[in-house]
Amino acid sequence: MPSASLNKMTVPLASDQSSTTQGLLMPKLKYRFRVMFENFGVSTPRTELTKQVISFARPNLTFENIEIPIYNSKLNLAGKHAWAPTSCEIRDDASGAVSKLVGEQLQKQMDFLEMSSAASGVDYKFTTKVEILDGGNGATAPVVLETWELYGCYLNSADYGALNYSENAPVTITMGIIYDNANQSPVGVGVATKIARTIAGSVSAAGI
Repeated sequence: MPSASLNKMTVPLASDQSSTTQGLLMPKLKYRFRVMFENFGVSTPRTELTKQVISFARPNLTFENIEIPIYNSKLNLAGKHAWAPTSCEIRDDASGAVSKLVGEQLQKQMDFLEMSSAASGVDYKFTTKVEILDGGNGATAPVVLETWELYGCYLNSADYGALNYSENAPVTITMGIIYDNANQSPVGVGVATKIARTIAGSVSAAGI
């Protein structure tokens, strides 16, 4: 049967590692997602912002390196981590609902009319939730395959884009977002999964 060949379209593994008829796992698709913002701007609801999203960059994590020179060599340890800024591109609608929300968020961070800034971060920070979906819609509700929650967010940039007579394209706004922390769910599949810490080496002669 033709379907039998599809089960072999994958990377061959040792017989004790995988079934010979496993095939490939279904990948998450880039265009099946939604982005939601909590405590963003002032106006509610914020669903118009979710519906106008064009693209969103998932979290990017790096660790600073601690170099320890010793005798004839060097050792490396993981230092403090840093979440890189992300970005979200949205369509600017004719009703002005999207630009109004973006403007409200910027005004929460800094009142550009009165030249007055927020008293503390809690006054303007928001939460961003990004969900990867399975393609369901309408009568068939979508299943959330993965969720990223970004905490302590604020806009570090807002690019209102360029207008051009020669382009057949919608006007867009690109928001640069800086955040303090990010968690991935469902729990058990990635970042924020609880695992046992290995501490024996740090308190014994095993050393680094």
